[in-house]
Amino acid sequence: MEGQEPTHEWLNLPALLNRQRAASAANPRPSAAERRARLSRLETMLRANQAAFAQAISDDYGNRAIPETILAEVASTLAASAHARRHLARWMRPERRSVAMTSRPARNTVEYTPIGVVGVVAPWNFPVFLTLGPLVEILAAGNRCMIKPSELTPRTTALLGRLLGETFPSEEVAVVQGDAEVARAFCALPFDHLLFTGSTGVGRQVMRAAADHLVPVTLELGGKSPVIVAADYDLTKAANSIALGKFFNAGQVCVSPDYALVPKGEAVSFARAVLAAAERMFPTLDNNPDYTTIISDRHDARLHALLVEAEAAGARVLRHGAQPGGNQPGGSNMRRFAPTVVLDPPADCRLMQEEIFGPILPVIGVESLDEAIARVNTRPRPLALYIYSNDSSTQRRIMDNTLSGGVTINGTMLHVNQVDLPFGGIGPSGMGAYHGREGFLRFSHARGVHKPGFISGFDILKPPYGRRTRLILRALTGFGWPKHLR
Repeated sequence: MEGQEPTHEWLNLPALLNRQRAASAANPRPSAAERRARLSRLETMLRANQAAFAQAISDDYGNRAIPETILAEVASTLAASAHARRHLARWMRPERRSVAMTSRPARNTVEYTPIGVVGVVAPWNFPVFLTLGPLVEILAAGNRCMIKPSELTPRTTALLGRLLGETFPSEEVAVVQGDAEVARAFCALPFDHLLFTGSTGVGRQVMRAAADHLVPVTLELGGKSPVIVAADYDLTKAANSIALGKFFNAGQVCVSPDYALVPKGEAVSFARAVLAAAERMFPTLDNNPDYTTIISDRHDARLHALLVEAEAAGARVLRHGAQPGGNQPGGSNMRRFAPTVVLDPPADCRLMQEEIFGPILPVIGVESLDEAIARVNTRPRPLALYIYSNDSSTQRRIMDNTLSGGVTINGTMLHVNQVDLPFGGIGPSGMGAYHGREGFLRFSHARGVHKPGFISGFDILKPPYGRRTRLILRALTGFGWPKHLR
């Protein structure tokens, strides 16, 4: 199979969409065997090229720890695809539903049918998992897919375009390469569904563009995902766990712990324990292949500006003991932002207003669990919530009094990689959930089918309406018929 030519000009996009629509119309309901075959081809491609993907992502970042790529990008995608293949026949099976009393005897079923062509706008932070992960469920649901990866990861995007082009014909899966102008044109296409993963601000623009064609959207956004450390939980154990999640991919994760609420008298000890854990994981920062760099100079400058503002406002800033040296453009230590903890930053500073998306952890001391819950609830609903407590009643109390996209208890980010759990935000952190069966349902149309039996209850109630009609309706609703209506 020949590789696809990269699509650089937005004028090509409607023609590409039309080709996929025509292919979908020619085979509107691919069999389970066809869908499994597509997923198997995807898995084979990913397994054979995982080293190439790891290198391309690392080159795009400046440095990305290879184990982080294999774990978060490759293993997660393979697990999702294997899960979908294993359960696909059951997901596709029509579901029996109950029949209304007035319609019996009859049969009701729900069939999950493909919706057609799905557009995917993928971000730069996990350019394989957040591209191929949705593709798994889109293919499992029997659809075609057009993908617009991020222009901030050009090597990975080019590799995705070439390998997916060698794996699928363009009428099944197509990669569109280009800049922000191409992305805007992509989002304005009349897809049957559009999935966007990225910032809340851009998500609003995507939704506005999709609205012109009434395109249903799934938005996976972000926000400030809080950590609540209850008084009963071992502080050092919590710090070790939170440091692992916070500094994974240098904090460039949509579900990264964004700030920590800890018992007030323990805030300083906790902050130091977090940094001690970071220093054990990353004894040095210079030339350390295990420590991921910030994706671009612009993102790096923004993180530095957040710290400068917080420190000027009186916050206490604690940094990793081994500061990167030689942080020169083009050098091997370019954009190595040191793990940092900020104690009690003001609530109105940008560090506490914006999603951080970097290796900075604000730590805030609270007097009580009620205060921690109140602080979470004064903010927009987050994509993730992390609870550290061994007491089930405390865990339940926090979950019952807060709202978030997902939750991990006594850990961070782990709920995202569970192949049988839905993933998605709520409010400004997102719209719609996918992964596993929920992903299959997200990219399917639930079509209700009613088949009357040998006699239809509706026929019995047809005009002329008389005494029998009144008796049946009285039995159904209790409606008493006034004499002047009889």
